[in-house]
Amino acid sequence: MKVAYVFATNMASTFKLNTMILPQLEAGNHGAEVAGMFFFDDNVYTLKKGDQFGERLATVAAAQNILLMACDQCSLRRNLAEGEFSQCGSGEVKPKDLVLGAHVGCFPQLYEALAPANVDQVITL
Repeated sequence: MKVAYVFATNMASTFKLNTMILPQLEAGNHGAEVAGMFFFDDNVYTLKKGDQFGERLATVAAAQNILLMACDQCSLRRNLAEGEFSQCGSGEVKPKDLVLGAHVGCFPQLYEALAPANVDQVITL
């Protein structure tokens, strides 16, 4: 089964991703193939360059072909992207100071990037 995760609730990446999902992915016993992860609000900080969990996640994502994408508007508000709010959703906002391989975007970019993966379930945490 292929899944995609959306980290939308307060501390979802701090608790659920960093203490459960990431260790399972690293150990190879997560139980599902992860196609992508999308981060909202303060969850985008996990993808900040230098974050210990973000760096581990970037390594796993590169090895397992997992899309890492932060909300473009959330990233702009936290100085983790470059662009204007009027560009949100257009694909024109660019990541800044994020881990290697992380992208920023909105739902149109997320859908386009995940389409080839044929995801079975999207799980919002």
